[in-house]
Amino acid sequence: MLYCKRWCSMRNENSNSEVNIEQDLMLAEQEQELPAIIEEKKRRGTLKTGYTTGTSATAATKAALLALISGKAADIVFVSLPKGGMAKLRIAWTKNEKNGSCTSAVIKNAGDDPDITHGAEICSTVSLTDQVGKITIDGGIGVGKVTKPGIGLEIGKAAINQTPMKMIEQAVIDVAAKKLNNSGINVIISVPKGEELAKKTDNPRLGIIGGISILGTTGIVLPYSTASFAASIRQSLDVAIAMGIDMVVLTTGGRSEDFAKELFAKLLPDHAFIQIGDFAGYAIKQCANKKIHKAVIAGFIGKLTKMAMGIKQTHVRGSHVDMEFMGRVAAECNSPTMVIEEINAANTARHVAEIIGKNNVSGFFDLICKKVYQQMHEYSGGKLKLEVIMFGFDGKLCGQYT
Repeated sequence: MLYCKRWCSMRNENSNSEVNIEQDLMLAEQEQELPAIIEEKKRRGTLKTGYTTGTSATAATKAALLALISGKAADIVFVSLPKGGMAKLRIAWTKNEKNGSCTSAVIKNAGDDPDITHGAEICSTVSLTDQVGKITIDGGIGVGKVTKPGIGLEIGKAAINQTPMKMIEQAVIDVAAKKLNNSGINVIISVPKGEELAKKTDNPRLGIIGGISILGTTGIVLPYSTASFAASIRQSLDVAIAMGIDMVVLTTGGRSEDFAKELFAKLLPDHAFIQIGDFAGYAIKQCANKKIHKAVIAGFIGKLTKMAMGIKQTHVRGSHVDMEFMGRVAAECNSPTMVIEEINAANTARHVAEIIGKNNVSGFFDLICKKVYQQMHEYSGGKLKLEVIMFGFDGKLCGQYT
């Protein structure tokens, strides 16, 4: 109601433009009907951050390994975060097992974020092996197993994503570098209530069976960050403009930004690269209103397909990638009926990319980029020059339209 009253009171053309932007932002936030106490914390800027399952698993691994090597249980451990800095986590308990292994647990703390894994026990069991220098990391009870293609993890393996895997491995090296000179180290991550928790996630739909995923690209959980993310887009654009930049590269996340920097590093400074997350439409409107000359949209197949479908805020309810839409795109590329049917039955957008690659469908990724261009060109009112690029998961450019 507050938004409606505000919009109805605006009259001139500039105000109408601002109304549209506020509508975009409201759409992005419509999933969040926040309790009064959370609204008050947001107003005061006192919402508490938390730590991902990946950071929690890393802390538990470090504590268990310290206890295994030194015989002393730690109450607190410090963990290196992927983007720099350290996290301080409390250890709930440590136990020496009869088989010579050691287990420690961390209680997942998501801060004020309504994460379903908040309060879950994240455990790590470590043991020495005779495979000198080798670090083995796997999932145990409550950590899901991958059963379908398209999520970037090997079928049959534990659903422990790449960044947490690297964090855990680094923690082992930090604690036990000398021990690795004459033995190997085995790490098993488990979540006692993980299978029950996973039923409240998308894991079953994605073919991750038997538990939750161990996730996290930054190691930190930012609660209710929709508005702050939108503000950071505006601020980043303002900085770019102030620095004399009239071309920006809008990326959907950290990995796409890294790949885009490799592509444009010789042409553009760091402040020309802006992470927009799920806020494609919002970011494009801001670019148009702030009179940016050119915006490059860079991302992977999942987010770009949503944009091609006309979804401007790609995290809102009902914004799943439509496999039939992707099948129609493949049909426009003269794909055989059998390939189109396989795409219609695919598990994820990434799975579709694998099907496209396997069948050598020509022009598919470029056509997705073209459809993104058409959607965003119309959405910006034609006020800025656009280019759309798609990266494969190996970082190589696979689609482009300008």
